[in-house]
Amino acid sequence: MASLRTVIPPPVEEPHLYTDLAAWWPLFSPPEEYSEEAEDLLPMLRPEERPARTMLELGSGGGSLAFHLKKHFTLTLTDRSPEMVAVSRAVNPECEHRVGDMRSLRLGRTFDRVMVHDAIMYAVEREDARATVLTAAAHCRPGGRVVLLPDCVRETFEPLTESGGHDSPDGRGMRYLMWTWDPDPDDETFETAFAYLLREADGTVSMSQERHRFGLFRRDDWLEWMQEAGCPATTRRDPWNREVFIGVREQE
Repeated sequence: MASLRTVIPPPVEEPHLYTDLAAWWPLFSPPEEYSEEAEDLLPMLRPEERPARTMLELGSGGGSLAFHLKKHFTLTLTDRSPEMVAVSRAVNPECEHRVGDMRSLRLGRTFDRVMVHDAIMYAVEREDARATVLTAAAHCRPGGRVVLLPDCVRETFEPLTESGGHDSPDGRGMRYLMWTWDPDPDDETFETAFAYLLREADGTVSMSQERHRFGLFRRDDWLEWMQEAGCPATTRRDPWNREVFIGVREQE
């Protein structure tokens, strides 16, 4: 009798979720799941004393959060995955899109706001995290704001299990399970195992699984990197208990 047990391979640099499975993203994390988060972010991005029109998002993925923010900003959306950029273009055709790595991208212009959402968790090395902060600062005009939204910092990390998924009118559907833990509390990373059940329009069901590795740094590390980049920051907790870092770009 064949064994049903499958060993999930170690994390890879380019997760399948953002490459060959990218077309399933709208059923994994659709725009309707981001409306409350966008509403919570707006006061940080558009305070009355600092009006803003343009915004750059680094690591914008499938554009689900941008779907709500584009009503308030002229958005430029960037991601290193061409497949995810294609998904975002379908959701946000009126926005400018660029393929680029948040650690090294240079567009040659500045914006009123620069935001890095949970994509910053994929900065698993200190030099990657610092480089991402420097990219954000390089694209923010003096007096503008840089907003970072890591899923967690070292002080707030907790193991957890999540599940979800959605169905499409064409008969396709997706369900997923996410299991997050820290295999080595002495290093600066943690892992999430993903399992995906994918139903095609003809009823065929397949399964895929993978592990992602994320960076896990202290609150003071992020504050130090933002200060170093010329964006001294404050923090606040959002309704989902995430640390939000809000930096103001210093005058040159």
